[in-house]
Amino acid sequence: MAGGPPCYAVLDLETTGLWPHRHDRVVEIGVVHLSRSGEPTGRWSTLVNPERDLGAQHIHGISAADVLHAPTFAGIAGELVDLLRGRVPVAHNLAFDLDFLTAEFARLGFAVPLRLEHGVCTMEEAPYFLPHMPRTLADCCAVAGIRHDVRHDALADAEAAAGLLRTYLASAGPLPHWDHLFETAMRARWPEVPRRDAPRVRRGVAAERQGHFTARVPDPSVETPADAAEIYLTLLDRVLLDHHVSAAEADSLVEVATSVGLGREEVRRLHLEYLSARAHGGTAPRDLATLAALLGVQAEDAAGVEARPGRVIAWFELRPGDMVVFTGDMEGGREAWEALARKAGYVPHSGVTKKVRLVVAADPDSLSGKARKARAYGIPIVTPGGFSRLVRDSRT
Repeated sequence: MAGGPPCYAVLDLETTGLWPHRHDRVVEIGVVHLSRSGEPTGRWSTLVNPERDLGAQHIHGISAADVLHAPTFAGIAGELVDLLRGRVPVAHNLAFDLDFLTAEFARLGFAVPLRLEHGVCTMEEAPYFLPHMPRTLADCCAVAGIRHDVRHDALADAEAAAGLLRTYLASAGPLPHWDHLFETAMRARWPEVPRRDAPRVRRGVAAERQGHFTARVPDPSVETPADAAEIYLTLLDRVLLDHHVSAAEADSLVEVATSVGLGREEVRRLHLEYLSARAHGGTAPRDLATLAALLGVQAEDAAGVEARPGRVIAWFELRPGDMVVFTGDMEGGREAWEALARKAGYVPHSGVTKKVRLVVAADPDSLSGKARKARAYGIPIVTPGGFSRLVRDSRT
């Protein structure tokens, strides 16, 4: 790209927070290419797995389930270099975006030629081209008459900033005061970052995944050990503690079934046996229907589970004195949930160790250090609602 015609790369990032040089990371990138005259020539975006919790999800609206299979920054770094090389960087609050990109590349051992003085900040330029001196992207778009319905979405915000740049170019004429930056961009020396061509992931992909997780269980390719069913059912019971199967939990069930040699039909049979055991154990019909739906069991098959012989399953049980860890931004505040745990006889703990019995996560697919350690130790992760149910059931 360095030898091509002068052009712009308008970008926007969504991040876990405000501090790139501490612990915050990029979670989404949007890039819009514009010609020198401001005509769109391309667009690119992806979610990024930050390898940590997602921070202020109530602001950016990105779910952990969506980034679970998204590329890490290392996976898209080479492609991003190609998108930026030879182009003038543009963003609304350019300093923020460049700081984060510089920090992300530095974590990989690369120094990149991203300097604030080598780009165009549509926020800083707004007072020269728009009346009333607006600052925010939304206010600038409103004054400029640019539609900006979707906010805190990297590609949508990059396109909005691109619209502002076109407005500025229309006022500035053929030679804006930043015209010299094209030569700077063409001369900038970028590192050679290997391309991995990792698949890009967009928002909402978790909700769009087709089919039940059992469809991903392959035919058995290894000899099935005698305790295969017990291994799978033990994990299944822990997964269903909160009457929810997260994306990470579905992956774990598929992985365990595959590793112990259980085929798809065997897994479906075990799901029926699990429901039968729950029915014989006194699980309410409404809860049985919920569990059946989560397990991909058809209503007509679920209706007859009580007539099936029940398998003996080592049910998960939370006992007084067990340690419970909370992670994430929970409704009502973490202190309230810890108080609920104490009242029920459990012991809230600050960190995950092998002695912890349960982790309660605001987002069950959380990528926080606590959640990742819990998965590594085989500790169940439940939603706050699921924890409330466990507490309620323990009192009956």
